[in-house]
Amino acid sequence: MNVGIGLPIGDPGALLTWARRAEAGPFSTLGLLDRLVYDNPEPLVALAVLAGATSRIRVQTEVLLAPLRDTALLAKQAATVDRMTGGRLVLGLGIGGRDDDHQVTGIDKRTRGRRLDGQMEVMRRLWSGRPYGDGVGPIGPAPARSGGPEVLFGGFQPAALERVARWGDGFLAAAAPSWAGGLFETVRMFWQEYGRDGQPRIVAQVNVALGPRDVVDDARTRMHSYYAFTGMADRMVAGLLTAPGEIRDAIAGFADLGADEVMLYCYGLDPNQADRLADLL
Repeated sequence: MNVGIGLPIGDPGALLTWARRAEAGPFSTLGLLDRLVYDNPEPLVALAVLAGATSRIRVQTEVLLAPLRDTALLAKQAATVDRMTGGRLVLGLGIGGRDDDHQVTGIDKRTRGRRLDGQMEVMRRLWSGRPYGDGVGPIGPAPARSGGPEVLFGGFQPAALERVARWGDGFLAAAAPSWAGGLFETVRMFWQEYGRDGQPRIVAQVNVALGPRDVVDDARTRMHSYYAFTGMADRMVAGLLTAPGEIRDAIAGFADLGADEVMLYCYGLDPNQADRLADLL
């Protein structure tokens, strides 16, 4: 099973260091979160920079809030990154839940799921080289991967899980092994119902902090700030894995559930965590 590393968002200038250390280690993927009204780097821009500084490792959004973005421009940006990285882009997509993100973009939060479905129809069409429509021609460049970059969907509700089978290539699960199994099975059920070949790619995510007390405290503080809008920040922080044994057990648990990859997401800024996690693996 592959293991990727989720990058901290608090210091964009340090992300090149993280990326190079991850590239030198056993990691399969670099992941980056997305928010708009927050002090974080824009993920497609940041991952394009990191992809240019690496040659092997995949770059993945976890998850990009597609409904906040113009559809044609997003399709072009994703195809460009995919083409210029030789197919290393993984486009993790979701709908987002923050009122302020939707307020500043003028997007009606109540329609974000339907908007994402409509965006996927357009993007799949553009990535296949077909015209946009209504007298508007194709929008290039052609992605490296036929039909567009690999698309994963995150979420917990049935509509999000069904979207994996309808439009995607796999599922991005931000859930503990203790309850992720049911999500995995639901995704696989929808996959069969839609008559899709093979199996959906399953990517799990766990939050980790590995290092001295100050590293763990830094991660907890930053994670609490990130999830404050949910009203469940304390609960989220309580699930942060800080011991090697806990992290190994989580990876093993996801392997038992049939996950294809686990993303170890770091909130603390210390880049030495990449080396510590590499040694753990």
